[in-house]
Amino acid sequence: MEQARPREAAYGRIPAARAPAQARGEHTHSEPPAPRPVRRHSVRGQVLDALRAALVTGELVPGEVYSGPALGARFGVSATPVREAMQQLALEGAVEVVPNRGFRVTVRSAVELAELAEVRSLIEVPVMLRLALTVPAGRWCELRPLAEATTAAAATGNRAAYAESDRAFHRAVLSLSGNRQLVTVADDLHRRSQWPLLAGDPLGRRADLLADAAEHLALLDALAAQDLTVVQSLVREHFAGADR
Repeated sequence: MEQARPREAAYGRIPAARAPAQARGEHTHSEPPAPRPVRRHSVRGQVLDALRAALVTGELVPGEVYSGPALGARFGVSATPVREAMQQLALEGAVEVVPNRGFRVTVRSAVELAELAEVRSLIEVPVMLRLALTVPAGRWCELRPLAEATTAAAATGNRAAYAESDRAFHRAVLSLSGNRQLVTVADDLHRRSQWPLLAGDPLGRRADLLADAAEHLALLDALAAQDLTVVQSLVREHFAGADR
């Protein structure tokens, strides 16, 4: 009996580098300069970014198995950078290796999301409270464009675009602590909290994204006002609402 083929994802192809012009090492005015060859680690990085976006949007469906060659064909690259990127996602817990088949997207539970929210709160709430007391109000105003960018991304309903802007805002806030290890750990937890629970999970609903984004501006206002009660409440509710 023929074994079912792993499901393929519908993504765009990774742009391939053009070969350099050969005639006398020059180019004509009608021919733009050839781009630099894409380095291998750059291709892997592009594939990894695309796979992470597909995880957030649900294009990589929880429970489904995807093969390196099939995904490579979709991206227009060899299977090698796809496998390397998938190995990184396996280390992050996003996928698991299925011998002789490929990688299965991890199926997560509501309990796991709740645990992530709890850990994020334990790490970030004390930091936010300390920053509220030590960072000048003017610095919080400087972060408003990042908060507004999350609102703009939410308005498009594009879950992947919102996820990137959301993490950029949180990284900027936490970076004011001066603790790079904290920022790295918190960003990893944040990324994990953005993966959908199940196939068809409506995490990308525009109204939910807009509500989430609005909390960023409210948080900046509370931080600038040094309102610790509101800061703590907003951060906890923000993390708890990440699974809505």
